[in-house]
Amino acid sequence: MRKFLVVLDDSRECLNAMRFASMRAANTGGGVEVLAIIPPDEFNHWIGVGEIMRAEARERIEVHFEVFAKWMRDKQNIEPELVIREGEPLTEIMNQIHEDTDIGVLVLGAGTDNKGPGPLVTALTRQSGSLSVPITVVPGDLSKERLEAIT
Repeated sequence: MRKFLVVLDDSRECLNAMRFASMRAANTGGGVEVLAIIPPDEFNHWIGVGEIMRAEARERIEVHFEVFAKWMRDKQNIEPELVIREGEPLTEIMNQIHEDTDIGVLVLGAGTDNKGPGPLVTALTRQSGSLSVPITVVPGDLSKERLEAIT
């Protein structure tokens, strides 16, 4: 089954990327894999403190994921997978795509402010020629109705 890989973070545009991925998966018989990345600099503390912070970060991610997962289950009849990786975001996205051959499309949300689409979108579009999957960039300000119409 072809999976849509979408990155879970705290950005506003993440919501539209999640919606797009789940609607496309539902309409094409695919799946959704949600990737959350814990940056390594969050744990540069003593070992015990770092482990506690790592556990808290994972718990926050799982709670955040469950909000999206419930919507995907209830509205799109999709059971998403959660993958949590630790490291630099760009590297971990590339690694996940390389390691999971069922991933067919990377879905990213683009920021809507005047600073540009966001660091991940910028970095990954620069490397798009070396990716083994296409990238879909979803504008962060698309309405729910417009998303439904194009998926």
